Amino acid sequence: FSSLSQFHSFLDVKDIEEKLAIYNPKYKFDFNLSANPEKGIESITFFVDEENKTPIKISRGEERIFVWCFFLALFEVETWAGEQDAHLFIDDPVSSLDEHNIFVTAESIFDLIEKGYLKTRIIISTHHIGLFSILFNWLKKGDRSGKYKELTKACILSNKNGTLELKNPSGDVFLYHLHLLQTLAEAQKEQLYKFHIVLLRQVLENIASFLGSPRPGFVLSEIGVDDTSKVMDMLNSLSHKNAYQYQINVMSDDEETLFNEVFDKLLVKYKFKF
Repeated sequence: FSSLSQFHSFLDVKDIEEKLAIYNPKYKFDFNLSANPEKGIESITFFVDEENKTPIKISRGEERIFVWCFFLALFEVETWAGEQDAHLFIDDPVSSLDEHNIFVTAESIFDLIEKGYLKTRIIISTHHIGLFSILFNWLKKGDRSGKYKELTKACILSNKNGTLELKNPSGDVFLYHLHLLQTLAEAQKEQLYKFHIVLLRQVLENIASFLGSPRPGFVLSEIGVDDTSKVMDMLNSLSHKNAYQYQINVMSDDEETLFNEVFDKLLVKYKFKF
């Protein structure tokens, strides 16, 4: 029971289902309401068979997605507007999610920011460098960043010799850069998803900036990629928000080939250690 429980009655199963749809859930659910309306939803039953509704246990990842979608729907309940929604703190929304759901969650967060940024301060924390990078790129550099970039402050929590410090990513490019490279190297060994193209493009931007060029394509020339304009166009297209939609975001063979060529040549040229 919480202060938000009284607003549960404004939610319908369909409200949650609409938010869940982008994740393609394999279950259905029902609300079990408390006899006291002020206490809202007492529990939730998950099932597969709509006729028998035999209760099932969902995975931790599915649970995190459901909770996230529940709160996304709750955010849209206008009745609790006022001081209660002056700030929204979203703590690590992608914990326990499969990698291919990272981009979908980033998209839902961005949509939430679009709807509420004028009246609500939104604070997001995450351990996931991919989620951080995607949102950072959309809010500070993306097609629609104009109205957000001056309002957005991004920080990385640094731990040096037991001292915690919030640092500006652009002020500590080296730390941020190594995080991205390590993430991409691990993904290359295990499983590449489309959002890793976004991170790769960000690495190219960082290196180009360090070398004094505003163009990521400059780095492609430096590392020996043929037809840099064509490759850069492909990277830009694959990094665009609309390229993802609601598909499962595993890279195709052609995309993997593109990623591997650029990433491997980066490592050979600049001999990064991470």
